Amino acid sequence: VQLVESGGGVVQPGGSLTLSCVASGFNFRWAVMSWYRQAPGREREFVACISGDGGATNYYADSVKGRFAISRDNAKKTVYLHMNSLKFEDTAVYYCKTSQAPDYWGQGTQVVVSY
Repeated sequence: VQLVESGGGVVQPGGSLTLSCVASGFNFRWAVMSWYRQAPGREREFVACISGDGGATNYYADSVKGRFAISRDNAKKTVYLHMNSLKFEDTAVYYCKTSQAPDYWGQGTQVVVSY
């Protein structure tokens, strides 16, 4: 299993970013894929998840509902996190996770919301 996150960076409050996670080593199409984040000094927390196959079912943490959207491209074995209206409190390292390997974490991608 390998998950490679990218797309992080520095963005001003109110701005947008799209994170990507490229997967390999497992049957991506049927895997539930999730995004988590860990802010400095805080526990890692759930952000969003998307069901396997067509991704018809999504769930979001209350803190990001209405601002973030998760999507997937099975042909590219990639899951995305589209982040809009970013806030200071969205600053964190973002990780994707697969139901196929519950104990595996990628290296993450850093998002900093700052002026």
